[in-house]
Amino acid sequence: MPNIFISHSWDYSKHYEDLVGLLEERNYFDFRNYSIPEDNPVSGNNKKVWEEIENSIKWSNIVILIAGVYASYSNSIIKEINIAIANGKPILAIKPWGNQLSSSLTKYADKTVNWNTESIVQAIRELT
Repeated sequence: MPNIFISHSWDYSKHYEDLVGLLEERNYFDFRNYSIPEDNPVSGNNKKVWEEIENSIKWSNIVILIAGVYASYSNSIIKEINIAIANGKPILAIKPWGNQLSSSLTKYADKTVNWNTESIVQAIRELT
């Protein structure tokens, strides 16, 4: 059972919620979600938040990035990519319908798939 960390911006939480729902509904695929969702945020200062994110990534087997326009502009996404790389975690980029992949995701993703349940699950299994 893979431990996953799904990177997301709370401003774009719909993509996160849709992905978690998609994975939860998939038969014969169990996972532990180490993400920090909007409904259960880390409290404290910026340092505390980043310590929690780093710990979550360390416990994960894979970091999943939902590609979208916001990823190109988010320093947080870049920080999470750097944490994943520093901890030897594979990075899976998922491209939702109609979105472009940012150069940072293309450069650092170990694998990129379209928004398709079977493609996502297969990629998680391959990378973990």
